[in-house]
Formats: sequence, C-alpha cells, structure tokens
Amino acid sequence: MPRPLGELEDAVMTRVWKWNRPVTVREVLEDLQQERSIAYTTVMTVLDNLHQKGWVRREAEGRAYRYEAVSTRAAYAAALMNEAWSRSDNPAAALVAFFGMMSPEQREALSDAVRMVAGPDNPPSGEGGQGR
Repeated sequence: MPRPLGELEDAVMTRVWKWNRPVTVREVLEDLQQERSIAYTTVMTVLDNLHQKGWVRREAEGRAYRYEAVSTRAAYAAALMNEAWSRSDNPAAALVAFFGMMSPEQREALSDAVRMVAGPDNPPSGEGGQGR
C-alpha cells in the first residue's frame, strides 16, 4: 500500500480525480491558484512525483504532459482504510470504534455497500432470514 498523500499531493490528486480526464500542469495550477499562491514549477514537480510514485500516468503533448489518475479516489480511500484496519491487534474492536464515529449518512452508505457486496442472492446476516 502506498503511503498516504501529502497535503499538496492530495490537493493536486483531488483535481485529477474530480475532473476524471487527462489534465495539464497549467489547468491544475490555475485551479489551485484560486485557493493559494503557488508556482507553476511546484505543481509540475508534484505531478512528476505523483507519476514516479505510480499515482498518475502521463502522455506527452507537445513539450508538456497530460496526466491522468491510475486509480480512483475511492480505491485510494479503501486502501488507506484497509491498511489502518490490518494494523489493529483487534480488528473487530477497531471496526466497532470506526462505526461509532460514523454519521447516520455514512452508516447508511455502509449498509448500502454491504448489500451491494452481498448481492441479491446472498443478503447479509439478519436480512431475509438467511444468516450464516
């Protein structure tokens, strides 16, 4: 599992994920400059680092590159959660504590996800009278 993204890496990747298309350094720079003062070379270096770390792929376009995410933000978040969970000496207790931190909306999303993973022919325990 790759290490968590730093603050600026996350700001850059947020745009790459949100736009869901190949992006240029200039596009990312102009969007970031709405929130902070940042140099073109800084954004270029961050995107180059993200490329070297395997977060983005790039394709030459003239003298510049277009960068595209290798995976989704959801996959990144899932990997972070899995890494944190796998480090616990008591995974069940860690899950209970995590669930306790969730908002009602997050718990609903979790229920939806469990139903999606279980599938229509295999409802989770306690649903449809088919426990495991």
